[in-house]
Amino acid sequence: MLKILIPTDGSSHAERAVNQVLELVKSGAALEIILLNVQIPIASGHARMFLSHGEVEAYHQEEGSVALAKARELLDANGVSYTHHIVVGHAGETIVRFARENNVDKIVMGTHGRSALLEVLLGSVAHDVLKNSPVPVLLVK
Repeated sequence: MLKILIPTDGSSHAERAVNQVLELVKSGAALEIILLNVQIPIASGHARMFLSHGEVEAYHQEEGSVALAKARELLDANGVSYTHHIVVGHAGETIVRFARENNVDKIVMGTHGRSALLEVLLGSVAHDVLKNSPVPVLLVK
């Protein structure tokens, strides 16, 4: 069974990555699918002065759940089993570390993220993953 990691941020590119994996499932491939959302750490000392650790964690979980919603909906609608994780870190390195730690066979991800403003940064996430991944990476445009 091939273990596939799909990092998702809720963008249309991430949705297309999920659809690409669904095509593999429909072709009969035996897959173990893992959805991953990486939340950016709240680094501001000022924000942390007013928020408890629990509040920050709840915020990350809520935002991650929103980002995972469409991917989960697509997989659920097709009766495909999966696991999902929300982690906090810098996206590219966190995705690569997660892939290593979980013995993933392949990463399937979108080339860009949610907003035009972040396209350059999130495009660099795909580049970082491609450059540092210990496993093959399929980038979906």
